[in-house]
Amino acid sequence: MSVLVYVETWEGKLKKASYEAASYGARLASRLGTDAYAIVLNASDDASVLGKYGIKKTFSVKGEHFQHFHNYKYVEAIAHVAEQIQAKALVLSGTFTGKMVAPLLAVKINAALITNVVSDPQEVTPLTVKRSAFSNKGFVYYESQSEVNILSILPNALGVSESTGQGEVEEIVHTPETNIEIQIVEIDKVKGKVPLPEAEIVVSAGRGLKSPDNWGMIEELAEALGASTACSKPVSDMHWRPHSEHVGQTGITINPQLYIAIGISGAIQHLAGVSGSKTIVVINSDPEAPFFKAADYGVVGDAFKVVPALTEAIRKFKAQ
Repeated sequence: MSVLVYVETWEGKLKKASYEAASYGARLASRLGTDAYAIVLNASDDASVLGKYGIKKTFSVKGEHFQHFHNYKYVEAIAHVAEQIQAKALVLSGTFTGKMVAPLLAVKINAALITNVVSDPQEVTPLTVKRSAFSNKGFVYYESQSEVNILSILPNALGVSESTGQGEVEEIVHTPETNIEIQIVEIDKVKGKVPLPEAEIVVSAGRGLKSPDNWGMIEELAEALGASTACSKPVSDMHWRPHSEHVGQTGITINPQLYIAIGISGAIQHLAGVSGSKTIVVINSDPEAPFFKAADYGVVGDAFKVVPALTEAIRKFKAQ
């Protein structure tokens, strides 16, 4: 019996969300009295770093079949390693990739799947975990009767547990047996942007921008800072920006080093998704905006004057 963690990568680099998943898997393994292992596909990073998060050994799977994401081939490789180590619990992050992998994997290995996990297990016999429900408006406790369980944890909800250990790495070559072929015709990459859950700096805006035509100044500020862009729920609902940029209770949860909120009032649903940010800067023309109470720094002013001036100041500073 063991615990297996699926570790995601972004352009070959280990994703921040995977350190959280590894930490959770290690804590779960400790509760079960067993070891935590990990699997990573086509990583260029040194996977031994996962030892700092409690992983005993990482299986680094190589092969041309895994150069681009293919959910069926990924699932087959994960299931192959899970069978090898007799994993009774599998942990992954509830990212876009994780959400595509988890249900297929559950069917493949005949496991129970619990998503949106937000805490360590209350009990391990039987496995009892807390998950968010009803768009994060409530919580549900699940008790699994299955011998094998897959836990998909809510990104940035649990944090990481770091130590000084160093894990082993075993490289393996796996050829998927699946006969389901998907031909990748074109990869349309968004240049210069890090996925929101991984971003260290995020620039976000709300209805205070008045029109999607004004989003250019947000992009310019983000470019100057090397940041990713995000938006509030109303902006996403009005289709000014894609839903993938919506941060908040019903969107993506983030915990960057710096979060800049422009023209966002600070509704509790939005704060729920950004409260893990290390530093919050709010720019709003309304001095009574609730967001100022949660901010580390605040600027009361017209965003159409403040943001371009801030962008220009950053560019001048970087040019020195």
